[in-house]
Amino acid sequence: QVQLVESGGGSVQAGGSLRLSCATSAYTFSTYSMAWFRQAPGKEREGVAVINMDGDTRYRDSVKGRFTISKDNAKNTLYLQMNSLKPEDTAMYYCAARDWLHLSFLDYEYDYWGQGTQVTVSS
Repeated sequence: QVQLVESGGGSVQAGGSLRLSCATSAYTFSTYSMAWFRQAPGKEREGVAVINMDGDTRYRDSVKGRFTISKDNAKNTLYLQMNSLKPEDTAMYYCAARDWLHLSFLDYEYDYWGQGTQVTVSS
């Protein structure tokens, strides 16, 4: 059973920064593609950033240049560094994983999900 545990959400003012973390097992971390999704109230869940086992990455256009996805192999932890946050970044952020190499933003293609962590950005 793959477990994903997110942390690091919170409330910040526009222009601020947060770093989200997603802890998982070593096996998952070494072979899976791992992604960050977000869902704002009344909106569909959307892909934000994804990284595969080779270190290839993909970002949603609206976060390019502001967000960085990375992995710490020693800690089996996925990160999302979020800088220059905007009110429109406010959402519940989820970590997701699937045992493949694709950099997908389709939520139904992911097999495992964390419980989510709330990010709120005020203007």
